Amino acid sequence: MPVRMRIREDEASPFRKCTAMCLDAGQLESPLPPVALASRSPRRRELLAAHGVRHQIVDAGVDDGELIPGNQDPRSWVMALAYLKAQAAASHMDRSACAEEQLILAADTICVMDGKIIGQPVDEEDARRILELFRDAEHEVLTGVALLNTRTGQRDLFVDVARVRVGHITDEQIDTYLASGQWRGKAGAYNLSERLEAGWPITFEGDPTSIMGLPMGVLTTRLARFARSAACD
Repeated sequence: MPVRMRIREDEASPFRKCTAMCLDAGQLESPLPPVALASRSPRRRELLAAHGVRHQIVDAGVDDGELIPGNQDPRSWVMALAYLKAQAAASHMDRSACAEEQLILAADTICVMDGKIIGQPVDEEDARRILELFRDAEHEVLTGVALLNTRTGQRDLFVDVARVRVGHITDEQIDTYLASGQWRGKAGAYNLSERLEAGWPITFEGDPTSIMGLPMGVLTTRLARFARSAACD
């Protein structure tokens, strides 16, 4: 089962702590297969490396910032985005690549508040709007994941949900953060571990790696399942 925990801002780095807990939980039932990651996110690469998942980068060529969810359910939307990236990455891959490079991993992360989907900010003013919206309030973080075996067509789609509460961050803190440019390319305009290390008053419930872009607790279990199924082919 996925690891679940709660960490406050005065505790150790969530990245280091969740990595240790996941590895100590005995979740790796069988060797994990290597994956082709349809993402250039440095944090997702760090998470995979920390959990011993070999990976290469493949270009999905999808700009989800140009896609409009409309009235889609947030869970369905984030899974659809992940699957779209996986399929796009598959079309870019060399079909003659060796078998160990045929499992594609794609993911997408969104925030949801009052039923409304919040993705990456389009500019600095939009980032400010999002952060002010999150201040002294709670929101959900949904990460959709798609696993796709290009050889067999086997696929696995799932969503992991965490809940985040942001305490009172001052206007000065927001101004300083926006000037740093660290908000760019991040769902909800922030990265959990960076903001905790910066001392922001944040608490959460759920898997911190999911908030950071890949729910490693459940992902390692499903990757192990893919490895077992491939061995039976």
